Amino acid sequence: MRYLITGATGMLGRDLQRAFAGRNVTALGRTELDITDPRAVGNAAADHDVIINAAAYTAVDDAESHEEDARRVNALGAENLAMAAAKNQARLVQLSTDYVFDGRATSPYPEGAPLNPISAYGRTKAEGERRAVAANPNATFIVRTAWLYGEHGVSFPNTMLRLARSHESLPVVDDQFGQPTWTWDLACRIRELLDANVVAGAYHATNSGLSSWFEFAQEAFRLVGLDPDRVTRTESATFRRPAPRPSYSVLGHSGWERAGLGPMRHWRTALNEAVGEGVLKRDDNTARDR
Repeated sequence: MRYLITGATGMLGRDLQRAFAGRNVTALGRTELDITDPRAVGNAAADHDVIINAAAYTAVDDAESHEEDARRVNALGAENLAMAAAKNQARLVQLSTDYVFDGRATSPYPEGAPLNPISAYGRTKAEGERRAVAANPNATFIVRTAWLYGEHGVSFPNTMLRLARSHESLPVVDDQFGQPTWTWDLACRIRELLDANVVAGAYHATNSGLSSWFEFAQEAFRLVGLDPDRVTRTESATFRRPAPRPSYSVLGHSGWERAGLGPMRHWRTALNEAVGEGVLKRDDNTARDR
């Protein structure tokens, strides 16, 4: 079995490489493979049995004024990979996002919920889902995730810890809800999904439970030894950003029942282990309260 990982130098891509260590893996970052180039994709995908597409245009606010750039990567790039997978009779794992939903729900979104994105980023990812399935209908796995953090790259909890070095208090919104998800847990779940040989379709790969950004930040502070009360509550209206954010991004996990796999572990459990492994960066000389 030969695996191709695209976007391999990103936060998820690096953990995917670790999760698939010991297997026959080709790992290509953005400088090594432009997924918007159909010929390059075809050459890279040749003789591979599985393609895991972790490449994406993820600058959510920037996408509002550069939607066509985001579309080339998130939609047309996904289609290129799906077409290459179909040609090789390979499976494609297409990473997607909670942003394909409108965020107006009051209970977790099931895998089959209608897509209704409210941002350019969400629209391009939703189009990528549709194009990937259309090009490789019997062997495309749409894996939606959300609120990612990890050892490599920029993430919300590490940004909060960095800001704690220079700010006594940090206002964080308490009216947006989702599921903080460790990229290592996500990478392992993708490996488990492929190993289980389940039917293609949509799966929601987020850590269990739910949280607001405020609760997420407070828990990160507590686990690294900072006073969680330094994180204060505020509302989304106080932060004006180009792209609208879904207010409710909680994803349901019923798809794992048909895969014979249980839900991913609770986000607090995962975050606690991530801190123990040094995933969250802190400066012990300036950022520790106790």
